[in-house]
Amino acid sequence: MTEGYKGRIGLLIRDARKHRGLTQAQLADLLGTSQSAINRIEKGAQNLSLEMIARIGAALDSEIVALGAGPTHLRITGPTTLSGSIEVKTSKNAGVALLCASLLNQGRTTLRKVARIEEVNRLLEVLGSLGVQTRWLGDEGDLEIVPPKQLRLDAIDEAAARRTRSVIMFLGPLLHRADTFDLPYAGGCNLGTRTVEPHMAALRPFGLEVKATDGSYHASVNRAIEPTRAIVLTERGDTVTENALMAAALHPGTTVIRNASSNYMVQDLCFYLQRLGVTVEGVGTTTLTVTGRESIDVDVDYAPAEDPIEAMSLLAAAIVTRSEITITRVPIEFLEIELALLEEMGFRYDRSEEYVAANGHTRLVDITTHPSDLHAPLDKIHPMPFPGLNIDNLPFFAVIAAVATGQTLLHDWVYENRAIYLTELTKLGAQVKLLDPHRVMIEGPTHFSGTEIVCPPALRPAVVILLAMLASKGTSVLRSTYVIARGYEDLAERLNELGAQIEPFRDI
Repeated sequence: MTEGYKGRIGLLIRDARKHRGLTQAQLADLLGTSQSAINRIEKGAQNLSLEMIARIGAALDSEIVALGAGPTHLRITGPTTLSGSIEVKTSKNAGVALLCASLLNQGRTTLRKVARIEEVNRLLEVLGSLGVQTRWLGDEGDLEIVPPKQLRLDAIDEAAARRTRSVIMFLGPLLHRADTFDLPYAGGCNLGTRTVEPHMAALRPFGLEVKATDGSYHASVNRAIEPTRAIVLTERGDTVTENALMAAALHPGTTVIRNASSNYMVQDLCFYLQRLGVTVEGVGTTTLTVTGRESIDVDVDYAPAEDPIEAMSLLAAAIVTRSEITITRVPIEFLEIELALLEEMGFRYDRSEEYVAANGHTRLVDITTHPSDLHAPLDKIHPMPFPGLNIDNLPFFAVIAAVATGQTLLHDWVYENRAIYLTELTKLGAQVKLLDPHRVMIEGPTHFSGTEIVCPPALRPAVVILLAMLASKGTSVLRSTYVIARGYEDLAERLNELGAQIEPFRDI
């Protein structure tokens, strides 16, 4: 047992040293010891005191030993060829919106096949602190939510709330439950300054005012204020639209929301609200007309549709590894632009006849990918609100462009600095040139080679690095992968079922 631990510690020290770009001799100089001693340590052949481990950790700026569970890392051996079939999980973004929307209902909400991801776990912690009872049913990811008669808004779990950006969607339902309340500042992905002003503009017609205090949003509601005309959103944002929808659901009049997002998670929320007895017209368009109810107390059962972003992730995995796999339950209506663009680039695939998701609305297909020789598109790739190319799918075109012949320009105009994280692909051998905080030029084809990278703090770029590592020759290490667990359920394990070699590990 002792020998095993010494070997694991040695591997951790070796990985951390290489990540810092140090030779054994350089680390030995920092510690005042010999290169041969470092060599023995890394091979697990040297007894180590806690003091020495601490000194090594300080020299490498790496916590070699931590009390309790440390971050999870992934070791990927490539290049990989995938095979088999994989089913798309339900939508992360719909799941978190529906958890927030469950606060509208005094009755029992049962959500089917909810993605068991860290973002959902954080929201469940927040809901639990408010007095909401939640429990998982069976092994399929069904989730039961029962709110209390009175929410404990003064007992909100601040630590959990600060680790999710989705908590901002509590504003819409909570403005009907309390005259004043506080919400901790939202966290989640580090994508630059994301103003909450569009949310405020959408909710002020319902009497909500929010002031930023020390670490929290202080909300107060003036019940005398009601919408007197259509609410025009200043940006066609998904969460902004969802907040406006949830506020309108418990407003007994009719509310018109213009420039609304018609994206997949908004549609799922609309279908759920309809199950609650709320009238929602214009689903799938940019004008939503909502006739709300004074109170909602119904037992409701709803199944969110499958996740188009996960489906795109799996498509990208197949493309970059030149693999033939079948991806089932793909929400095709939210991937049609992406697939049309991929076809222009030379991607070959088969697709089944359409069938309907469990929500009774969303169109699904099964897609079988074929190894394809891709070329760069004629024009730049840029996202647009639905029905355009999805903003969250844009990063996957970075790793796809890296294996295509020619130059591809990606323009990520929405986020101030997400494109910067795509330059991490250069560490694996890609040619990615940052033109400005929003644009990158990628030249392919690339022969990826394994290395060690710390996970970018943004969800989709982090998965892009993982996919590139699948196609990389040799062994790669992706460190601190919590951000991936925020948005994907068991992604590494599911890729392993297709033939990938991904080993999760923790520092001791």
